[in-house]
Amino acid sequence: MVPEPIDLPTEPEFDPDSRAEQSDPALRSLIERIEGEIRTLQLGSFSQADALALGLLLVEMATERKLPVAIDIRRNEHVLFHVSLPGATPDNEIWVQKKSKTAERYAEPSLLVGLKGRLGGGSIEDNGWFDQTRYAPHGGAFPVYVKGTGHVATVTVSGLPQKDDHDFVVEALTLFSNRITD
Repeated sequence: MVPEPIDLPTEPEFDPDSRAEQSDPALRSLIERIEGEIRTLQLGSFSQADALALGLLLVEMATERKLPVAIDIRRNEHVLFHVSLPGATPDNEIWVQKKSKTAERYAEPSLLVGLKGRLGGGSIEDNGWFDQTRYAPHGGAFPVYVKGTGHVATVTVSGLPQKDDHDFVVEALTLFSNRITD
């Protein structure tokens, strides 16, 4: 007789919006996942036409899902694509600016910046040198990386919980990357 499989408890995923105490392994697991996304999402090139195509893909995905988001693609201060969909608010515009600046400053996804700041307890915002009037280490901004070049632009979404903003951008970048390499 074969014994019944045992459901082993799994570590719950780290929730960056939760104020509750969470495990360090869950935090490290999410950091490792995002670092894997960075390694995977390396484009061959990224032009203004690509920014438009990626922006329109994000709009299509958000519209199909009825997501109330602001979408922004920029190269430093040069806005390449921007739209606020129905339900997005002026606050989302502020979040877009701050999250974009965070990803640009650190050349890493804004969620990753915030998560790394939480290693060992506390948060990056607790540091006196972190200017919260300009930066927001919350999910939703993901650098566009070009192989052999590095960070060339930033894609930002605001309007959902921060991890959902991040995951939405990663999903769109993955689809976009697959389309241009097919």
